[in-house]
Amino acid sequence: MSDDAAPWLIVGLGNPGAEYAGNRHNIGFMVVDLLAERMRGKFKAHKARAQVVEGRIGSPGPANRRVVLAKPMSFMNLSGGPVSALRDFYKVPLERIVAVHDELDIDYPTLRLKLGGGDNGHNGLKSMTKAMGPDYHRVRCGIGRPPGRMQVADFVLKDFSSTERKELDWFVDRSADAVECLVQEGLERAQSAYNA
Repeated sequence: MSDDAAPWLIVGLGNPGAEYAGNRHNIGFMVVDLLAERMRGKFKAHKARAQVVEGRIGSPGPANRRVVLAKPMSFMNLSGGPVSALRDFYKVPLERIVAVHDELDIDYPTLRLKLGGGDNGHNGLKSMTKAMGPDYHRVRCGIGRPPGRMQVADFVLKDFSSTERKELDWFVDRSADAVECLVQEGLERAQSAYNA
């Protein structure tokens, strides 16, 4: 399969299970859920220990892109295994992989897109980078830093606050728009449109 024919692999990072569904750490899952809804797709179990939806992003024409949306069903710190298995299964070049994840060093609700870089202590990215190297795209959804002396682990595994929830739908929607823009129009266009 030529690189042109290869799909994009959009990975939402999160933890599986109902008890984590509303956590800040699961915003990646929320974004790919919305993308699946837009594509009218239903997640199905994949042998790579992930839930996937295959479909297309964009109206018919040259910017229409084949994509695989994925939610690893391992825990966050083991995301690399399922993602690299999906990469091999769908023959996706590394620069067509997009990780959508929560980011502590960016204020809520701010977005930043980039290609490559460090993991910034994020266990999902750490696991992906260990499995495949760092040169994949990231859609970084800012959640801000924990208040006071709250531990980072406690903060990311808590649900969004009632104040934050007022903007959450808008933020998830904007993040999904940014993923679509990245896949259809490239990183520079997406950065200038969405990097606040």
